[in-house]
Amino acid sequence: VQVVADLVQGTFAPILAFSEPGDGVILQVPAYPPFREAIETTKRELVPLTMRDAGTRHVFDVAELAGRIGPKTRILILCNPQNPTGRVFEREELEALARFAIEHDLIVISDEIHSDLVYDGRVHIPFATLGAEIAARTVTITSATKSFNIPGLRCGAMHFGTPELRQRFAKVIPSRLIGGCSGLGIDATVAAWTSCDQWLDAVVAHLTRARDRVIDVIRTELPQVRCHAPEGTYLAWLDFRELHLDMPAFQFFHDRGRVALSPGENFHPECAQFARLNFATSMPILDRILERIVDATRGNAGRAARQGACVSKNEE
Repeated sequence: VQVVADLVQGTFAPILAFSEPGDGVILQVPAYPPFREAIETTKRELVPLTMRDAGTRHVFDVAELAGRIGPKTRILILCNPQNPTGRVFEREELEALARFAIEHDLIVISDEIHSDLVYDGRVHIPFATLGAEIAARTVTITSATKSFNIPGLRCGAMHFGTPELRQRFAKVIPSRLIGGCSGLGIDATVAAWTSCDQWLDAVVAHLTRARDRVIDVIRTELPQVRCHAPEGTYLAWLDFRELHLDMPAFQFFHDRGRVALSPGENFHPECAQFARLNFATSMPILDRILERIVDATRGNAGRAARQGACVSKNEE
């Protein structure tokens, strides 16, 4: 295990250790923005693996990588539970990725920071547990910062599947180059992971209610907005394309609803009509957020109707 200040650092470091500029890095898209930043900043080439809307959830198909990878593809970044779609991948999906990684001799960076936050009886499966062969090429990065809301204490961990993998990493990235985290961060992380299960259970119960509230409001008040119930994380990926907004969704709801969602284009350049909602808040605040989204959407529909009426009248 290598202690790191945060998981962004824990993403950059393995990319630098196990690949060279110009090498390919496979990334599920849409993706947490720092993943793309890590690939671009280190001069690697992004190889997209699309998270496709399959009607009730987002899925990926490893077969689509066949024409995209080459001999210089070195790394696969996995995020499970996935940010921003909220997927918790099933064993069959993970095994398909593992077979692909082994076949193509890839190092896997598995971000499992949301692993505590899964719903409806689902079980998070650590990627490195799929077998000794995949563990030997997997760097798991995780932290207590999401589940226990302590990001300011800056403490994360990189777990190497074998000592040999750790040694390969250390030859390129000395521990002093990575730096460390505060003693307070370490103590808080140990306490969170060893003494706070009851508290975490209560948090997951609250987040389940919050998630259900989001989905209920969208389905009853905003049927033209698509959002699949997150299987994990505290994030909802909202598809506003059917609203036909005249600006990016983030800008629309910021300006007309006074709600700051995460811009969809930060997760993928083609997702400007998407936005990510963080529902890890109190119910009263969440209700205000949802009310503002509903009001802004209805206002947009009213404007569109008036504009349509004006166009029709002018055409008469």
